[in-house]
Amino acid sequence: MAKAPALRFTCQSCGATHSKWAGRCDACGAWNTLVEETPLAAPGSRTGPARGRSIPLSTLADAEPPPPRTVSGLAEFDRVLGGGLVPASAILLGGDPGIGKSTLLLQATAALARAGLSCLYISGEEASAQVRMRAARLGLAEAPVRLGAETSLRDILTTLDAERPDLVVIDSIQTMWSDTVDSAPGSVAQVRAAAHDLVSFAKRRGAAVVLVGHVTKEGQIAGPRVVEHMVDTVLYFEGERGHQFRILRAVKNRFGPADEIGVFEMTGAGLSEVVNPSALFLSERGQPAPGSVVFAGIEGTRPVLTEIQALVAPSPLGTPRRTVVGLDAGRLSTILAVLEARCAIPFAGLDVFLNVAGGMKVTEPAADLAVAAALLSAREDVALPADMVVFGEISLSGALRPVGQTENRLKEAQKLGFSQAIAPERSKIGPDTGLFIRQIPDLVTVVGEIFGAG
Repeated sequence: MAKAPALRFTCQSCGATHSKWAGRCDACGAWNTLVEETPLAAPGSRTGPARGRSIPLSTLADAEPPPPRTVSGLAEFDRVLGGGLVPASAILLGGDPGIGKSTLLLQATAALARAGLSCLYISGEEASAQVRMRAARLGLAEAPVRLGAETSLRDILTTLDAERPDLVVIDSIQTMWSDTVDSAPGSVAQVRAAAHDLVSFAKRRGAAVVLVGHVTKEGQIAGPRVVEHMVDTVLYFEGERGHQFRILRAVKNRFGPADEIGVFEMTGAGLSEVVNPSALFLSERGQPAPGSVVFAGIEGTRPVLTEIQALVAPSPLGTPRRTVVGLDAGRLSTILAVLEARCAIPFAGLDVFLNVAGGMKVTEPAADLAVAAALLSAREDVALPADMVVFGEISLSGALRPVGQTENRLKEAQKLGFSQAIAPERSKIGPDTGLFIRQIPDLVTVVGEIFGAG
């Protein structure tokens, strides 16, 4: 007699599995999130042949043509995808509520439909009339996009098998409901099952499937991380509600470079492309002021110039505040420690506020020198020249380490009218950059020669 499969309880917050129910998940610490799931049947109880079929094998030397791509005409959207939409690909798009995910996908779907693709837009959150109202506001009412409003996964897959579309947009995966899974819509089991079936459809029929995913309060896509492993591309749509621009960022892409970004501006007529993001991020920059430094960064394959702002003020509190927006707070703590330990510049008793202007998020270590320069500029009340850019990584010893794509950073700076730069020593710089470049070996030199502090 076959042994009955053991019970399994899955956390609806993080997807961790437990052998017995508990009030608190041991993995993520969430309360009352463990739900019993029906385990898979034992192998011996499955119907059908006992042995599977032999799969075809190939070698690494076998050559295959690159996958065909369809260009939508939205250059920023195509850039993030790696050059266009690939058939049989699965794309997961996440972003904060109201940030413009549905607007972006409706514009992209309409552009691809006008390019000749058969496109279906399935909404589980809005009625078809609401989607039509948005399309009319965006001037897309005449686009050949077919709409559907449904949450039943079985009905959606039946429709897709009958229609054979080239592109399917599912808005959103958390609203899909499969009658083969005994749990509520939006649960870990439902999201995993719906994503698996939709990705399987994409691979089986050669259609591109775009899944919209909700995000948690931490900014991560809600549901099990296995969904991100299933799909070919994971995109995040970022931006601050107080700013007009939005950033589409690829964090995973099997058909192109990861960490690529596309920049859009939110207008009354929808999202418009930003051809030169650096000019947009620096458009509101005024006269040189203490604490303001322009950082020459790289996002994916694109050089982007952003303004890093710092404010240092005496603190009335026993523990000074450290407020960071757009940068890693841990990185700020490291730079402050290096300034104090290697350069004898104390920040005790001082509040430190750090911000990337325009709501941009900077993650690369090349921003270390720009952050340190902004902190020193604010503390010493010395403004850097308005035509200067700064970049470089700071080691714990205080030495400056060269960073990649130095020439691309300098070319972007020259194109926007900058004439001088501060960069680490041993940086690979061509002979015709057109900028006066000051190569500095360590942070002590920056403190002494640039700011006259210490």
